[in-house]
Amino acid sequence: MRSARMLRAGVLLAFLPLALAACNTPTSAVEEAGTQPQQAQQPAAGGSEETVEGETQSEAKSANIIHRQSTVTQKGTNIKAVVNGQPITNYDVQRRASFLRLRRVGGDRNAKALEELVDQTIKMQEARRRNSLASSREVDEAYARFAKSNRMNTSQLNQLLSQAGVTSSHFKSFIRGQMSWQRAVSQKFRSETTAKSSQDALFEIRQSGGDKPETTEYLIEQTIFVVPGNRASDKGYIAQRRKDAEAFRKQFIRCDETVKQAAGMRDVTVRKLPRVLEPQLPERWADELTALAEGGVTEVKKTDRGIEFLAICKKQSVNDDMAAQVMSQAKEFESFNERGSEIADNYLAELKSKAQIIYR
Repeated sequence: MRSARMLRAGVLLAFLPLALAACNTPTSAVEEAGTQPQQAQQPAAGGSEETVEGETQSEAKSANIIHRQSTVTQKGTNIKAVVNGQPITNYDVQRRASFLRLRRVGGDRNAKALEELVDQTIKMQEARRRNSLASSREVDEAYARFAKSNRMNTSQLNQLLSQAGVTSSHFKSFIRGQMSWQRAVSQKFRSETTAKSSQDALFEIRQSGGDKPETTEYLIEQTIFVVPGNRASDKGYIAQRRKDAEAFRKQFIRCDETVKQAAGMRDVTVRKLPRVLEPQLPERWADELTALAEGGVTEVKKTDRGIEFLAICKKQSVNDDMAAQVMSQAKEFESFNERGSEIADNYLAELKSKAQIIYR
């Protein structure tokens, strides 16, 4: 029995690098945030080095780090650290140490596990503050994809993780941490980049001696065959809506006529979208739209709203101030995809410098 368990754990060990890849979401600078979580606790102010009633407080990279004697909260459970008021127990450390063993991380795994959990706690607190937490559904789907990619069902994966001393809940918390943190980093970068004004972009262009960049401007009309929430899982209803949308699309004449065509039809919405430049096109539609001429329509797609397609009402080249700003931001986004890890590391260091961390 023992050798069989070790063999199965060895299989999981071989698959683990795929797990780490499966847990990650793209570090896209235009990715949207997740669910609406609780507000994180605010970090306390930092302090200088001193000793107060058996505790040692030191300042490392401006972080408020305190060392206290361990406290037993219940039988067999000790608090190993408190990060901005949130505890990390020895049970958490044990699970993460087992996870590090599967990842073939050497050295003092308990110490490394504690530091990794401190970092994860800070990341999750920031993700909560930014409302960028991955939902339970997204985590479960990522977990199921990992199991499937390794020719297992979730029950088999649960068993393997349990035998390895990791547990499925700990692995899922790791997945949630990875997804939520990448979203928080992306959101921070996006907000800082989009704050750049057209004047800033034009100043950079003048400094480099270049001309205003040229890009394509789109005026787009969106037609949605709405699928109500209570019919979202009704495959027959969705298939019929897709059939209706396909037939409507084939009868498309031009943007000015679409509202008239839709008159009298049930749950069909037609709306004009705001002016958009090519770098701002929604990713799922971008390739189709750039390939179409003025007056063209995309294929129909199923979205969160229902079944929809887009039509290009107007398409022209522009090189105005807004274009300069958007193109400048697009370059920043490209650099983010190349420097994502560096940006994330700097962001974490900034957060840790403001955190209160108590080690016991």
